[in-house]
Amino acid sequence: MPADSGYRAPWWLPGPHLQTIWPLARKGLAPPYRRERWETPDGDFIDLDWLDGPADAPLVALFHGLEGSSQSHYAIGLMRALAAKGWRGVIPHFRGCSGEPNRLARAYHSGDSEEIDWILRRLHPAAGGAPLHAAGVSLGGNALLKWLGEREHTAANLLASAAAVCPPLDLAISGRHLATGFNRVYTRHFLATLKLKALAKLTAAPELFDAARLRRAASLFDFDDLYTGPVHGFAGADDYWLRASSKPWLRAVRLPTLLLLAANDPFVPPAAQPEAAELSPAILFERPASGGHVGFLTAPWPGDTGWLARRLLSHFEARQDTI
Repeated sequence: MPADSGYRAPWWLPGPHLQTIWPLARKGLAPPYRRERWETPDGDFIDLDWLDGPADAPLVALFHGLEGSSQSHYAIGLMRALAAKGWRGVIPHFRGCSGEPNRLARAYHSGDSEEIDWILRRLHPAAGGAPLHAAGVSLGGNALLKWLGEREHTAANLLASAAAVCPPLDLAISGRHLATGFNRVYTRHFLATLKLKALAKLTAAPELFDAARLRRAASLFDFDDLYTGPVHGFAGADDYWLRASSKPWLRAVRLPTLLLLAANDPFVPPAAQPEAAELSPAILFERPASGGHVGFLTAPWPGDTGWLARRLLSHFEARQDTI
């Protein structure tokens, strides 16, 4: 059985959709970031936003969700909590998510564990011998879990611990679920920016895909079948969703990892959530009854997504082994 996280949604915020949407408007101000650009091995770039602190303080890397950034409510909440604690933080933006289009036809995807590996290997020396922890939210959580399962014991050479918040463990189940009912509101929100970014790539590579077909895409399956899958080496959406899902890798995770999923997450329905037999003993699975998708609000005033940040920090504090 999943452990009890202790989270309870406020009485005045009922249902998964309000719990998902309301925190988006109550995120408050981000702490001061220092931006750094890294050139990638394939001739592209990513931008990282750093929360600086003492050189010997632990470093927490946060991998954001689909179309997220360092300005996402969960990123601001965690970075503010790290600043208050005197820890360091860094948010590596996936390609094209930092406010400037990336150079290549490719972008980012849910199963890009190779990108996670490259980033963490560069971050490890930047930690300067202090513990390096990693958290992934939604899409970033899926990619991080997949990396943890693929690397098994060697993940501990880079990280002291990890956490995944509301990851879509089975992309096919989550993808189809997001095409139903009220969830189509989220899909339209994602597609609005995903389509613009993809269409902009036709300027340099007009043969990449059919622009008219992309404009007609009404679901994530349509978009992934035409763009995300083929441009990242998959046969299409079905192949991408199958091979990029992290659920098959959960049994192989060896690093102490917190998996936090609300039972009412509208992005991750019960069929996508794991059974005990699918989990490694290294994974602490917490499933509060409420919280929506990366909601976990605790009070009405701006910026109070503090419960999630506190839960992540308490998990990281318990694993303060220096690598």
